[in-house]
Amino acid sequence: MRTFACPEFLDVEMRKLGSRDQINFCEAYSGKTLLIVNTASNCGYAHQFTELERLHQRYKEDELAVIGFSSDDFFQEEDDEGDAATVCYDKYKVTFPVMATTSVRGENANQVFRALGEARGYPTWNFNKYLVGADGDIHRRFKANISPDHPKLRRSLQALLPTGDQ
Repeated sequence: MRTFACPEFLDVEMRKLGSRDQINFCEAYSGKTLLIVNTASNCGYAHQFTELERLHQRYKEDELAVIGFSSDDFFQEEDDEGDAATVCYDKYKVTFPVMATTSVRGENANQVFRALGEARGYPTWNFNKYLVGADGDIHRRFKANISPDHPKLRRSLQALLPTGDQ
């Protein structure tokens, strides 16, 4: 069994959107490839929830964790957290974890996005996607216009998975 040290930026516990449940990132995600996305339910890119869910379903057995971070930094998230959760879980049928609304850019960014932003640039809009290797290295950032189905993102993701190209 391989063991992995938890990167400092993932040494955090955060609450899930629309829930009291907390996720300890080190316990849940250490040793996994991560696709971390800043989300907003009223954004024109919200349809990407469907594509992110497809990625989650396709690769979850290959040690990929898709993680959403609800954010109103670009003023496109529901004011009521319950409404944001309804959009994610009911409208788009998301089963991957989405964190409670948080800041993802600048000095108020949460610990995870502070590290992502410093390494690859802060999000310039909703649905920026950050690819983090199982070793904790922050490999790539894909802007909102690069969909989860885009070949460039898929190739980068598959190269980091233990099963390699698929």
